[in-house]
Amino acid sequence: MISLDHVLVVDVESTCWEGSPPPGEVSEIIEIGICPVEVSSGVRGERRSVLVRPTRSSVSPFCTQLTTLTAADVVGGVSFAEACAVLRKEFRSDRRVWASYGDYDRKMFERQCKDLGVGYPFGPRHVNVKTLFALVHALPREVGMAEAVRLAGKKIDGTHHRGHDDAYNIAGLFADLIRK
Repeated sequence: MISLDHVLVVDVESTCWEGSPPPGEVSEIIEIGICPVEVSSGVRGERRSVLVRPTRSSVSPFCTQLTTLTAADVVGGVSFAEACAVLRKEFRSDRRVWASYGDYDRKMFERQCKDLGVGYPFGPRHVNVKTLFALVHALPREVGMAEAVRLAGKKIDGTHHRGHDDAYNIAGLFADLIRK
């Protein structure tokens, strides 16, 4: 049974390169940012970051420039399977609605779970905040997260492209949307 008390807002950061990945490497999750939103009040919970140790890629200088995460930061992270277990155990992710800004995060989890044979950590309900924001604000197209924060009359709290900070900002957008 799906619990509707909180929505888990999730934002992932992944290994990335300025161009194509180097031969033999694939983009994989290196940080899972989480920020629960209490549905009844719209109050955001604490932001959390789970660093994930990559096994099929390395952190490029471009990735570090974008996310501030270095190879040294993520080498001490947990395995992807352990990160998924944290989501299930500490956040009950398999029994709650979860949300992300766009479909990238959902698709990354689906692909990486399939590739590594790890159980999908979420239940069947996902909210795409990017689409919801555009619909509620009657925008002609979807906009990026930073633009949505600006349109909502807010400023980005923390570092853009860090999972825990982006999850917190997306949670703020989502909380505003569910209060409307």
